[in-house]
Amino acid sequence: METRTFDLVGPDGPVPCYEARPDTGAAPARGAVVVVQEAFGVNAHIEDVTRRFADAGYHAVAPHLFHRTGSPTFGYDDFSLVVSHMQALGDDGILADVGAAVAYLRDAGWVDDQIGIVGFCMGGRVAFLVAGTMALGAAVGFYGGGIVTGRSTSMPSLLGLIAGMPTPWLGLFGDADQSIPTEDVERLSAKLAVHAPVETEIVRYPDAEHGFHCDARPSYSAAAAADGWRRTLVWLDGHLAPGRS
Repeated sequence: METRTFDLVGPDGPVPCYEARPDTGAAPARGAVVVVQEAFGVNAHIEDVTRRFADAGYHAVAPHLFHRTGSPTFGYDDFSLVVSHMQALGDDGILADVGAAVAYLRDAGWVDDQIGIVGFCMGGRVAFLVAGTMALGAAVGFYGGGIVTGRSTSMPSLLGLIAGMPTPWLGLFGDADQSIPTEDVERLSAKLAVHAPVETEIVRYPDAEHGFHCDARPSYSAAAAADGWRRTLVWLDGHLAPGRS
């Protein structure tokens, strides 16, 4: 496996990006994946997830969405530290950063229907935002808050994107998540069932909390994480166009 951190070319300046490529001596890559960080930055966990995608055969990149405020990373013990960095973000800037990552993958030889996006926590909302605005091969969001009930004026509700959603989307949620009410997940499911023009699916884990996929957090659930990861790989395999021969 080849890994590095390098700078993407973004409209607001350089965007640091962690990259993991499958071993060149292994089978050809299956596709490409943009990995979107939690609210805690592109930390050791997100870098590890990016490598896991490479281990699964995907060319994976994780852009630093906090590059406008210094690309910091944070521990999981004090959420107040991340608030100012999240407030410096808006959906236009997020889409620009993801667009820079997608442009890099295009330059690497991938076409849009061979590229997926997978996000966690804050990145789960980003995955839905991208699925509703960009035509990629597949999108997956883990416990993405703010999809139904907006977080701020710069990060509003995304329900209005559903009718024009171009990218198949899978959402993974925990019923014990205190930051995402189950009523919001049920409302989202109902809206998608009626209005989404592409395939969508929501999976709920009855006992899982927010952050259940992250093995560095107290809320980690091995069973939910394993099932969510399996479903993610199945979703990508079923929706991305075939990779290189």
